[in-house]
Amino acid sequence: MSDNSSSSGFAFLAGVVIGAAVGAVAGLLFAPATGEETRNRLADKSKDLADELQDKFEDLKETVTDVLEDVKEAAQSKLEEVKETAQAKIDEVKGEKSES
Repeated sequence: MSDNSSSSGFAFLAGVVIGAAVGAVAGLLFAPATGEETRNRLADKSKDLADELQDKFEDLKETVTDVLEDVKEAAQSKLEEVKETAQAKIDEVKGEKSES
């Protein structure tokens, strides 16, 4: 995953969360209700938004963990390949020296 793709995903997620929060607050503030009802509704919406944000964060964390695991596996594979190539070259040089 490229840096641009992951930053775009984060920006989109942040936009969705902020948009939802602004829309919920605006809807509650402009709806006719008593102060206590409005405060209760704001508290409920805040909890819902916090729960949604937590879920999104968990999804993001899982995605990042998966990507890091893939990168780790690829790096280990490449490291083994480099080690094998280096050992083959060392063996080749040793063989040439012993023939001299």
